Formats: sequence, C-alpha cells, structure tokens
Amino acid sequence: MSSSSRTVHAVPDALAYLAGGWRVRRELSDGRGTGSFTGRAEFRAGDTDGEWLHEEEGVVEWGGATRNAGRTLRMLPLPDGTAEVSFADGRPFHLLDLRSGHWTAVHQCAADRYEGTFTVLSPDEWHLRWAVSGPAKDQLLTSVYRRDRR
Repeated sequence: MSSSSRTVHAVPDALAYLAGGWRVRRELSDGRGTGSFTGRAEFRAGDTDGEWLHEEEGVVEWGGATRNAGRTLRMLPLPDGTAEVSFADGRPFHLLDLRSGHWTAVHQCAADRYEGTFTVLSPDEWHLRWAVSGPAKDQLLTSVYRRDRR
C-alpha cells in the first residue's frame, strides 16, 4: 500500500473532507503475527457543539480468531482547517493537518511511541499508517479508507 510514488491530494478542511462514510481495510502486524480489520468508518458531527466523531466498527481477524471491534475518536475543528483529535474519554491524541495532503502525527503513550502517517490520494481515498514502537510494542497498522457511496 505504498503511496510514496502517488500524487497527494491537498485538503483545505480536514473534517469537510472526511465527513460521511468510508470503507476500511487495515493490515495488522507485530512480532507475533499478522491480521486484518475490515469495516466501516463514519465521520459526523457529535452531540457537543462543534465536536465531530470518528467511529469505526468491523471485524478483526487475528491468530485464527474473528471478533467484532470498534473505536471512537473525538475531533475538534480548528479555524485553519485542521482538527485536534482526542480519544473517546477526552485524552489528547494528535493534531490532524491534511492541507498539503500528507501529515505525520506523533503520540507518546508512556514508553510507547505512535507515529501516524496520513496520505490523501484523491477525494475518495486516503491511507493511514501507524508504526508503534516501545519496550512492549512493535506494531504496524496500515489502513486504506475508500469513500462509501451507498
């Protein structure tokens, strides 16, 4: 899923671009094996004034087992078209700036470092790569998001 040879698509307003439904395919790997997540993401206005939600739900296949999985992130739009992303419980996660079509976010969680690379390829496709490293973690999560037109 390398996007290094593909042209990026600049996005002046991250949440306006992300708004709506997306199909998600994620490859997961760490020192113990590989797996996948297949599902759907929804970016929508939340219940709190100005806040947006990024909700994902789908199925994880890992180590021969299949289970339902999901997550929710909160997003606060900023006047310059970027957004502050936080976990569902309000803890800060990272800034999201898609104005150039490419963004790298870093989140330090105790001794673990999360480095996320966001690449927008078109109005209907973007990629996200999280590399996680630390004393207890060595993971790579590579996601492709495609706009869901249904």
